[in-house]
Amino acid sequence: MSLFPTRRQFSKIAVTAAGSAATGPLFLHASDKSGSRRARVGNGEHTYECIHDWGMDALPDGHDYGNASHGIAIDSQGHIYITHYGNPGSIFVFDAAGKFVKSMSQYHRAAGNDSTDEHGAGHGIDIRNENGEDFLYLSPNNRSLFFAKVNLKGELVWKRGLEEIHQDSGKYNAEKPPFRPTNASFRPDGGYYLGDGYGSNYLFHYDRKDRYVRTIGGTGNEDGKFQTPHGQWLDDRDGTPKLVVADRANQRLQWFDMAGEHLKTQDGFLLPADIDIQGDLMVVPDLHARVTLLDKNNHVISHLGDDENWRQRVLADNFKMRSQRPLWQPGKFIHPHDACFDIDGNIFVTEWVKTGRVTKLVKVG
Repeated sequence: MSLFPTRRQFSKIAVTAAGSAATGPLFLHASDKSGSRRARVGNGEHTYECIHDWGMDALPDGHDYGNASHGIAIDSQGHIYITHYGNPGSIFVFDAAGKFVKSMSQYHRAAGNDSTDEHGAGHGIDIRNENGEDFLYLSPNNRSLFFAKVNLKGELVWKRGLEEIHQDSGKYNAEKPPFRPTNASFRPDGGYYLGDGYGSNYLFHYDRKDRYVRTIGGTGNEDGKFQTPHGQWLDDRDGTPKLVVADRANQRLQWFDMAGEHLKTQDGFLLPADIDIQGDLMVVPDLHARVTLLDKNNHVISHLGDDENWRQRVLADNFKMRSQRPLWQPGKFIHPHDACFDIDGNIFVTEWVKTGRVTKLVKVG
């Protein structure tokens, strides 16, 4: 076990994954105490009840997700952190029951289209416990901002923007180099990776003492290269730690060893946005209207919410449905952007939709 448990390791439980892929989408229904019916997705032991808009009613007046809810992470006390493009701050914090706790991260904000109206620029968020204290690693989707490590009070430990990372890596030589951070992930030795997924297509490896080690990737579609390495995570399900990357625009996952060498590539995804692992299960939120579960051998167990006709509606007219809330249907996703297991094996999904949406998939199988 690493001395630096991650936010997903907080919720790690034994899960036995089924070895066969789902034959198709499955939507069931069950009644809650009020008599209303919630959609279910999945099959067998991987069946989940959908609680859409989890926590939405608890947001205080003047608090909103704006143009999108983006990332999600859970701390060692079970508090849930959701990054967003709204107001105030760029992170909303809830307790496990969905009660609003606070807003934070005012420094990750950006100007709107008219260059005057600021909004949150929250994107990737990951949590690691280091010597008994939780820290947030934040990746804002904005060139003018910076990767940040902060404590749970929101106090900065360090920040790394374009200039600092160029000084370390030498990778940003153009006059206006692309730089738009998307996510971070952690190594078992205390090091970490910072992913410039919307910018340079590089991942930057730092050691546990915050010293630059190497750069992985760069732009391309051959093995070891990326087109939008949007999210990444530590995959040690077979006992050997590896870095797995959601190479989104290349529609695939890629695995690397701890020295940064490419190991394998797996196709079969649409636009994989991020990764979480619990026990033998891997969850991959796919921006094209589904959430995929894979077993220890990376065989597909289920594409949760998958429906080709629905997907065509979601993708039509330049993703117009993301701003048409009345058209959204129970048990179906619009644009899953991040997903995270909780301690009970439930899955939280955040979506890239206007007004934001957080869905809690309650495990019932």
